[in-house]
Amino acid sequence: MEKSTVFFFLALCFGLRALSAMADDEAVKVKVGVVLDSNSLIGKMGLSFMDMALSDFYEFHKNYNTRLTLFPKNSMGDDLEATAAALELIKKEEVEAIVGPQSSSQAAFMADLGKKSHVPIISFSATTTMQSLSSRRNPYFFRATQIDSSQVKPIASIFKEFNWRQVVIIHSDDQYGEGILPSMRDALREINTRVADETAIPQSASDDRIAKQLYRLMTMQTRVFVVHMSPELGSRVFAMAKEIGMMGSGYIWIITDGMSNFLSEIDDSAMEAMSGALAVRTYIPITEKLEEFQRRWRRDKEISELNIFGLRAYDAIFALAKAVERVGTTEFIFKNSNVVSGKSTDLDNLGVSRNGPRLSEALSKTHFKGIAGDFRMVEGQLKSSAYEIININHQKNITAVGFWTPENGLTQTLNSTEMSSNSSAANLSRIIWPGDSSSFPKGWVSPINEKKLRIGIPVKSGVSKFIREIRDPLSSNTKKTGYSIDIFEAVVETLPYALNYEYIRYANDVGVMAGSYDDLIKQVPRGEYDAVVGDISIRESRSLYVDFTLPYSEASVSMVVLYQDNNKKAWLFLKPLTLDLWLTSGFFFVFIGLVIWTLEHRINEDFRGPPSHEIGTSFWFAFSTMVYAQREKVESNLARFVVIVWLFVVLILTQSYTASLTSLLTVQKLEPKFNDMNQLKEKKVNVGYPNGSFVLDLLITEGFDRSKLVIYNNMAHCGSLFLNGTIAAAFDEVPYLKDLTTTYCTNCTIVGPMMKSNGFGYVFPKGSQLGRDVSNGILNIMENGVLQDIENKWFKSNISSPDPNSLISTTLGLESFWGLFLLSGAVSLSAVIIALARFVHERRHDFNLSTDSMWKRFLLLMKNFDQKDHTSPAFRRNSRDENRDESRDENNSL
Repeated sequence: MEKSTVFFFLALCFGLRALSAMADDEAVKVKVGVVLDSNSLIGKMGLSFMDMALSDFYEFHKNYNTRLTLFPKNSMGDDLEATAAALELIKKEEVEAIVGPQSSSQAAFMADLGKKSHVPIISFSATTTMQSLSSRRNPYFFRATQIDSSQVKPIASIFKEFNWRQVVIIHSDDQYGEGILPSMRDALREINTRVADETAIPQSASDDRIAKQLYRLMTMQTRVFVVHMSPELGSRVFAMAKEIGMMGSGYIWIITDGMSNFLSEIDDSAMEAMSGALAVRTYIPITEKLEEFQRRWRRDKEISELNIFGLRAYDAIFALAKAVERVGTTEFIFKNSNVVSGKSTDLDNLGVSRNGPRLSEALSKTHFKGIAGDFRMVEGQLKSSAYEIININHQKNITAVGFWTPENGLTQTLNSTEMSSNSSAANLSRIIWPGDSSSFPKGWVSPINEKKLRIGIPVKSGVSKFIREIRDPLSSNTKKTGYSIDIFEAVVETLPYALNYEYIRYANDVGVMAGSYDDLIKQVPRGEYDAVVGDISIRESRSLYVDFTLPYSEASVSMVVLYQDNNKKAWLFLKPLTLDLWLTSGFFFVFIGLVIWTLEHRINEDFRGPPSHEIGTSFWFAFSTMVYAQREKVESNLARFVVIVWLFVVLILTQSYTASLTSLLTVQKLEPKFNDMNQLKEKKVNVGYPNGSFVLDLLITEGFDRSKLVIYNNMAHCGSLFLNGTIAAAFDEVPYLKDLTTTYCTNCTIVGPMMKSNGFGYVFPKGSQLGRDVSNGILNIMENGVLQDIENKWFKSNISSPDPNSLISTTLGLESFWGLFLLSGAVSLSAVIIALARFVHERRHDFNLSTDSMWKRFLLLMKNFDQKDHTSPAFRRNSRDENRDESRDENNSL
């Protein structure tokens, strides 16, 4: 039984093999040319992977009616040889497709041949960006690999993550090295990163020439380098960089996939030199299919490790085989040219593939999961996929620190958004930088030979808090400080690069300011200064010839006036409550008096008597509840309930009034003499304005009399004008007024803002990138509180100068108490309605028996209401007391 089973399986295997052989013999042979450099790593790997791809493909698709047959040609790494090989394959072999133009320059020549002969050209290694290889110009060229420009966004994302603002690009001096530059510049420009230098190194450069270029880069402040070149040249560059000390702490190196895809082929010494570098390379998803392929590949001892280009070659053949089968088995023939020529390389003798357009369309629509990932053509080239960010350490240790995808950007993992607690940046895992440093470098150092920026500063008369010079008694050197200087230097600390600068005083020979502020600003477009730092007002007229940063000060012009004591006012006691609250309170006192009279009149002797007595008693009772001094008793339960609610309202109201009045008498002791500009103009008082300022034009525009405007030179002068009574108010920008009220006139207060201005900013030339960076820095110190700390340092709040507007906050309005009044009113009305309803119900018989008119009946009802209710407990109690008193009197008389 066992022998028969074994025999059956052997027969089945031989039968399947025979059927497969018969299928291969009957299948249509489709010729495919292969043009590769058989002496290169990519060439040897590509051809080997393509053979394996064909074997695997037809092992899985035995029923297919087509079979690809490869016709390999050696390009020997030369563009002309590659073109000649392609021409020969098209003319003599009449191949239906050509795979493998190894470089973009080779692909450019061969793509033209494919366009002329309608033969698809498929490259798995031509990554350089070239206009001639676009699908619009060459619809028969297919790039089965990711283009170099697709990696510039992952690189730019790394720069954005670490906030590096300058970079040096080191590239090979050839078409491959220069091809990535335009897209790299654009990507970095989008994140406001400047390319400080582009260094081209020829493939044949000597070590001395490489060292000379690197020494030049060492003198620059930028310490971030992007390397885009072949592995052979890159290995020499890194070896020399390590030798001269450019692979130590503080340096950042980023490698493109031109090198990172061949790290396994780089020798140990070069890998040691690259320790600490970051690299981007195409991410290859680990699948069962890939792992099985790796096990088979390890049997080949010639190439030790898989490479992305080999995997792309494998997938390219798979895609071509699928497309050929989809096209079908007919018309795999060429239409020969009618031109006769004896030259085998004559392009006029090229035939045209009749099946080329259909095959090209089928390739464009081919989509499958390959061993290198998702295979999908978009406009003639492979759709961009994920990139892997790797960190190179010692002993060829390569660690993945993150990933980049078009959808999510940088992430630590592809399947999770969770961040590591010890990450070097939010979206990357821990990185070991050059010099075995775990904290990421700034990316810049102070430059060695870069010229200093000349920054002009105004010369202030007197003692200024905006710009101040302090002389060191030991060294006799002067140090610039002040509000404007401190903010600028705090901003410089936030810049992601070093800034070498010096302050230049805008002064004449005698040390006085050489001109106006407008004259100082005009020195920037003239090239005398690279920037101006100081208390420079941002004006539209000035922005026509310079750029301003974002304002670092308050953007308004306000006025300063003296205080007056508001506690001496006779009617200050009325301020705690607004008019509507006073009126509402008074109305409710009257209302509650009427409610209590209505409820107590028939049963309480205290609320009976002549009309004047009843009115006085009711109002006295209501108003006496304010101090809880009411002497009259209330007899009915309804009245008691009304009084309880009303006492609660009175308690809240009086306590709030007391607190507000106390605040007015103790805390808010001062208020400004003038609250707006109209009062100044009506009183026709003198008003001060700063010398040489635009404030004068604003005041004249607002309608001030020019004869009432008094000029002052600085804050000390302004303070003296207030003290001697020359001016009643002064107008200036808020930062100056803070200096005035905290130093020179502490009994003054700022009222405003009155007029809008743009505040203070720093001046830079038109289109200055440094100006934009300083603006970003101002936003930075605003957000982290540094700017507020600097302002507090120079302009501490005047403790004796409360904000006059805070007087409003101590005045109580009806909106705070309407709920209490509503409650009291509802309870009172309900009690009156219940009492009247009860009275009408008790007198219903008398009312119904009457034959008089309705008006007489109503008058009768009112007359009855005015009478005592002898059935009430109060009157019965009083009657018993009176009888007891009479009995006592009779006994005493007896």
